[in-house]
Amino acid sequence: MIRTRLSQALLVAALGTVALAGCRKEEPAAVPPATTPADTTPAPAPAPAPPAAAPASVGSVTLGNAIDANNRVGTPMSTFSTGDTIHASVATDGAGPGRLTAKWTHLDSSQTVAEETKDIAAGPQMTDFHISKPDGWPTGKYRLEVSLDGAVVNTSEFDVQ
Repeated sequence: MIRTRLSQALLVAALGTVALAGCRKEEPAAVPPATTPADTTPAPAPAPAPPAAAPASVGSVTLGNAIDANNRVGTPMSTFSTGDTIHASVATDGAGPGRLTAKWTHLDSSQTVAEETKDIAAGPQMTDFHISKPDGWPTGKYRLEVSLDGAVVNTSEFDVQ
């Protein structure tokens, strides 16, 4: 009899546990946020890119034996005396910056006399290159090659007599 009561008590306890577990309150499933109809307004068009700035360019190269305060040759020349200082006035323009190189060559001897490189800024400007030789230039034909960023943009030939 004691055994029966104990068994019954255990059976009631087990059934109570199962009943309580089945009555446990469940959390409602998460409800996704309400969706609105798709926005039909088109996205604004991207702003147009600014126009590409024009690269630096060489406008003219003028040779002479003197320049003014603005690096301009006063009297263009193609024949020089052996004692002259020879100037090359190079006009440039554009968005720059750039790099100008002047290469002076004595054609009769195929010898490079001088080579010089100068940086240039944006906008119009004049750049002076010059060569001089206190004991005098050998007579003959010469060539000046002006390069902008490594590309030859002007070739000028002149004589020394």
